[in-house]
Amino acid sequence: MDTPQNTALARALTELPGPLPVRGVIHIVIPHTDRFTVVGNHLAQHAGLSTTAVGLAVRIQSLPQGTEIGIKALAARLSEGEKLIAAALRELEAHGYLRRARTRLPNGRIATRTVFCNQPTALLRPRVVAQRPAPPQTPPPVQEPAPEPPAPEAAAPQAPALPDVQHEEGHAPQDIAPPHSAPFVPLVPPPTAPKPPRAPLPQPGELTAELERAATALLSDLRRHAHQLVLSENDIRQLAPAVAAWLERDTHPDTIRHTLTNDLPQPLRHPAKLLKHRLTVLLPPPLPGADDLAAPARPRVVVTPFQTCDGCERAFRAPTPGHCRDCRDYRNQHGPTQAAA
Repeated sequence: MDTPQNTALARALTELPGPLPVRGVIHIVIPHTDRFTVVGNHLAQHAGLSTTAVGLAVRIQSLPQGTEIGIKALAARLSEGEKLIAAALRELEAHGYLRRARTRLPNGRIATRTVFCNQPTALLRPRVVAQRPAPPQTPPPVQEPAPEPPAPEAAAPQAPALPDVQHEEGHAPQDIAPPHSAPFVPLVPPPTAPKPPRAPLPQPGELTAELERAATALLSDLRRHAHQLVLSENDIRQLAPAVAAWLERDTHPDTIRHTLTNDLPQPLRHPAKLLKHRLTVLLPPPLPGADDLAAPARPRVVVTPFQTCDGCERAFRAPTPGHCRDCRDYRNQHGPTQAAA
């Protein structure tokens, strides 16, 4: 009897229009008129941030400009400790939501300046810099020609050309901003950037009746192995040539079935598109032939045989029998008669 009953919430639940879900959360949305902060789903549902980091980011967004958000300042206002707050700030800094930099104050002291961005991905989009309008040029005053202008005053109309000379020498006017040192290059392409064309479905060299029958049977049997892969007859008719191309390359049906049913996304919204992508991207190359797998022939090495010298009976290498080098040199100097003696 001590638990307070929230009858207002139960009454509001009965006033919601339409059928309510059987399970899960039910939202009662009341528009805010004051004291609210807009938080994007990219932060509230961020898969890489912890719940502490998301909650700390929401708390920082709700604080006014100039509020201290150091570790000790946040720990004094929150129930989390300094270690948990420091870890959450590091997570936000790693994902681009937070940036901390040290700056030197005019009095010489060093302070930490913290910058928080509620949508860091928007900084990567190309920016459109508006050009400043050129200042209006006033027409020169019309002067009446003098009857006989003196010679020294004839060079007076050339005085307005001095700013152009200064501009050419490098003195730019103050109202013109200097160009940026490097153009802004977005790291992520904009959503309106043209996407590359998709690769077509693989086609067999010759779609025989046997290949088409085997491919159709394999696609129709996929729902026995994965209940999400329920294909219509039109989908099977479109995907059958791609499966036939796999079979033509001597791919085993079990291998094709494992490739198409393994690690399916949850939930699977378009099974035909998923199978088309896998059949196109994961197409294996044709099996190599026996000649391609044969070891390359080694170059034949010719070995010069040993011969016995006819003069000194010394062993030496030569293609034909005869005399060794020493005997040939001696015969060339003293003649064959002395060499035989």
